Amino acid sequence: MYRWLIAIIVIMLLGLQYRLWFGENNLRDIWALQAKIELQQSVNQELSQRNSELEAEVQDLKKGRSALEERARSELGMIKEGETFFQLVEPAKEK
Repeated sequence: MYRWLIAIIVIMLLGLQYRLWFGENNLRDIWALQAKIELQQSVNQELSQRNSELEAEVQDLKKGRSALEERARSELGMIKEGETFFQLVEPAKEK
């Protein structure tokens, strides 16, 4: 009688082990999902940091004139009234 009980317990343990390693939602799938979650969390952290920087820049552009002036000078090449603009041109190379 004890042999049957032990055999049933062993079969149940083997069945549970099979399901744990090879069945639906096995350990390998869980480990792969955990790795994907960690990767996505790091991507989300980077994007959150970028969004914070962009929000700060937007607030600065809305409220401050210095950032607006800096952007107009660097990107649009604008100058203030009364300023003198000097453009340095390198001489053409002789052939």
